[in-house]
Amino acid sequence: MASFDTLRWRDGRLELIDQRLLPAEVRYVACDSAQAVAEAIRNMTVRGAPAIGCTAAYGVALEAQRLATAGGRAPFAASLEDGIRTLSESRPTAVNLFWALERMRRKWNESRSAPPAHVAAALLDEANAIRDEDVRLNRRMGEYGAALLDDGMRVLTHCNAGALATAGHGTALGVIRSAISAGKNIHVLADETRPFLQGALEITTAADKAHLNKPESYLNT
Repeated sequence: MASFDTLRWRDGRLELIDQRLLPAEVRYVACDSAQAVAEAIRNMTVRGAPAIGCTAAYGVALEAQRLATAGGRAPFAASLEDGIRTLSESRPTAVNLFWALERMRRKWNESRSAPPAHVAAALLDEANAIRDEDVRLNRRMGEYGAALLDDGMRVLTHCNAGALATAGHGTALGVIRSAISAGKNIHVLADETRPFLQGALEITTAADKAHLNKPESYLNT
């Protein structure tokens, strides 16, 4: 069964799986600016704290790439700051978003004296690093958590906890994935939150079906 990327960088753009359409349809939304990324965060095309943080980082990289050929360093710096501000306003309660934006700002400050094109390249490298670290940390958490689960256990998850909420592998569902990869039979109960059935959706999409044995979703009515 196929697996899907929550977010991916392709041909100079950020592509986000449109989670509003899942599980009936798999479609990617392409973003080419901080404004487009901020809108995808606001309208819940992308959701889940780690995924939002990674997406915001790429939003900064996209804006730097877009502005790199538009003028000198001063206009570049002012416009990039505007882009970061736009991203910060897209989800005021998202801790990961502000953490990622602050990390991207530190990288920008380190390379501020370089030509805009070099700054843009450095920011893209940093966004890639944030994405890769998220996957690596989720897999490590999955290994630790799997050791605590016995064969045949029943696990209840709530809200976004799988690969769709992260750059890959997942948090709570990442633990379950790792346990199943270790040969354990785990029964999963996934409840949901409103307004878009997060959590239940995680279990019912192909992205997570590929890793779970006969998952079930228990929806509130």
